[in-house]
Amino acid sequence: MKLLLTDSGVTNASIRNALIELLGKPIAESDALCVPTAGYGAPTADPGGPWRFVSGRTAHPMTGLGWKSVGLLELTALPSIDRARWVSWVREADVLLVNGGDALYLAHWMRESGLAGLLPSLPDLVYVGLSAGSMVMTPRIGEDFVGWRPPAGGDSALGVVDFSIFPHLDHPACPENTTAAAERWAADIAGPAYATDDQTAVKVADGVVEVVSEGRWKRFDPAS
Repeated sequence: MKLLLTDSGVTNASIRNALIELLGKPIAESDALCVPTAGYGAPTADPGGPWRFVSGRTAHPMTGLGWKSVGLLELTALPSIDRARWVSWVREADVLLVNGGDALYLAHWMRESGLAGLLPSLPDLVYVGLSAGSMVMTPRIGEDFVGWRPPAGGDSALGVVDFSIFPHLDHPACPENTTAAAERWAADIAGPAYATDDQTAVKVADGVVEVVSEGRWKRFDPAS
């Protein structure tokens, strides 16, 4: 699986070009599945958020990039669907577009649905996360970003990558997400981490991690 872990979606030409490179073909020739699930999990969530993500009524619409086709994959529904059917949908897709919201709620349903277990068997699939959709791939999200609490507690996500992400750095809508706050968060994470703004994404392919940015970002490494 190839990853494009964005802060706020495909917000500039550099991120779009990184997406096309991962796909290995034009967006117009690629089939997408969008995953709105995380948008339901945050304490302040409302049904309008997932609808805006799915319908492309956002500032940077991931479903409106010009895909050959777009389908909807709601993770909470998958346990009630024949597994062979939904697995075939995922295997036939070129890309998953994964909504923001609550990372731990998303991690819970990725495990419960079986999607988390399936993803490692899909080396050609491109996973594009937005905010919490990116954070879910990390080992930990940090207590600052815990909203919905999983039954086992803690702040552990899926650990597909070995670094954590502090999103929305210095964003006007998130005045608490300052560089100083990111430094305190990183000290608690005690592992490799990135703070990213809305013009930044982290690309992971063949084990190589690359920051793609037209904005501001910072890497934190644990003290030796």
